Amino acid sequence: MSLMKKQNLNLSSFFIIILFTLSYAHSSEKSTLKGKAKVIDGDTIEINKEKIRFGGIDSPERKEIGYKFSKQKLKEKISKNIVTCVREKNKDIWGRTIAECFIDGKSISSFMVKNGYACDYVKYSKKKYAKEQVYAKSKKLGIWKMKFNPSWEKKCMKNK
Repeated sequence: MSLMKKQNLNLSSFFIIILFTLSYAHSSEKSTLKGKAKVIDGDTIEINKEKIRFGGIDSPERKEIGYKFSKQKLKEKISKNIVTCVREKNKDIWGRTIAECFIDGKSISSFMVKNGYACDYVKYSKKKYAKEQVYAKSKKLGIWKMKFNPSWEKKCMKNK
């Protein structure tokens, strides 16, 4: 192979690697969101005007027993921390971003379920937070010690 062909091949390879690296970096930037969060409810926050629904968990809805409690506990957890969210590909039916969010590398969703402030929403989580929920229920933590609407628990347990 001539020297000229080797140089062209090396130059082409170099450009392909650069393009790949840039596209990967751009896609990584696009799939994560980082900043101070405003709490909307026990499973939804807002960062930089983007509403983010925690994927795979559910907390009581407005006017349900446990709503204010769950929302308050999330506010306390987030406080003034920087939250990093990893977006899922699709949005929910209300157009919110679905993501798993973290504080210092620790899952907020896992924290919410383990402490009884939310449940493992099996339909979407595929039982990702099942151990945390078993723990919270067995210890009667958070919502599990309240007389909440039984339909909320049924929704959490649905597989379909």
